[in-house]
Amino acid sequence: MSQYTIYHNPRCSKSRQTLQLMQDANVDPEIVEYLKTPLNKQQILDVAQRLNVEPIKMMRTKEAEFKALGLSKDSSADALVDAMVTTPKLMERPIVVCGDKACIGRPPENVLSLIEHEQQ
Repeated sequence: MSQYTIYHNPRCSKSRQTLQLMQDANVDPEIVEYLKTPLNKQQILDVAQRLNVEPIKMMRTKEAEFKALGLSKDSSADALVDAMVTTPKLMERPIVVCGDKACIGRPPENVLSLIEHEQQ
């Protein structure tokens, strides 16, 4: 089975629920607390590619920091990625990566399709 990584915030209920679903499915992921260990630019771009989304889709656009940084949904992908590097709180949570695929655990059940895909 491929290695799973969860970009996790233990203070977030959805992140905790996603991790629990993974553990209930006998998946023991590498847990990266991204607020303590932020992703660099290349890692964020890699995750966006695995999610098959533009960077804006992996951001928490309702956070005060999003507006405080002068960002909008029309900001360049480069500006958005840079913002996630400098302000990791802006990254959506949780994100689960396995192989060349990833999913955002909102709702937490999204992770189940990733697990099923990897187990086939």
